[in-house]
Amino acid sequence: MAGVGPMTQDWEPVVIRKKAPNAAAKRDEKSVNAARRAGADIETVRKHNAGTNKAASSGTSLNTKTLDDDTENLTHERVPTELKKAIMQARGEKKLTQSQLAQLINEKPQVIQEYESGKAIPNQQILAKLERALGTKLRGKK
Repeated sequence: MAGVGPMTQDWEPVVIRKKAPNAAAKRDEKSVNAARRAGADIETVRKHNAGTNKAASSGTSLNTKTLDDDTENLTHERVPTELKKAIMQARGEKKLTQSQLAQLINEKPQVIQEYESGKAIPNQQILAKLERALGTKLRGKK
C-alpha cells in the first residue's frame, strides 16, 4: 500500500427509504387498521351499487315491453313446396341425378338436395341456373 497519509473512508451514508404508499395501499385493510390505532381520521365512502350487477338485471328497461309485444316471426324464407316439386319433376324428366344436375349448374350436390328437401334459403342466382339447366320456369307466374 503505497499511499500517502492515513487511509480514511470518504463515503457518505446512504439511506434507503420505501416509497410513500399509493392510493390502493392506503385503502388496504392493514393500513386502515394501523391508521385507526394511530387515531387518524378515516373516511369511508360506499359507492352506489358497488360490487353488484343490479344495474344490468334490475327493473325493466324501455325496450322490454316492445320486446315482449313483438310477435314477429324471425325465420328465414324456405323453398316453397311447389318449387321443390317442380325441381324434382323437371330433373326426373331430364333423367338427371342430383349430383349430375349440380355439376351442370356448377354447384355442390348438397345445394340440390337442400332445394328438393325444402331446407334451402331461395337464391335467385341458383334458381336462374336451375331454370336454364332444366329448361323450365321455376320462378314467377307459371
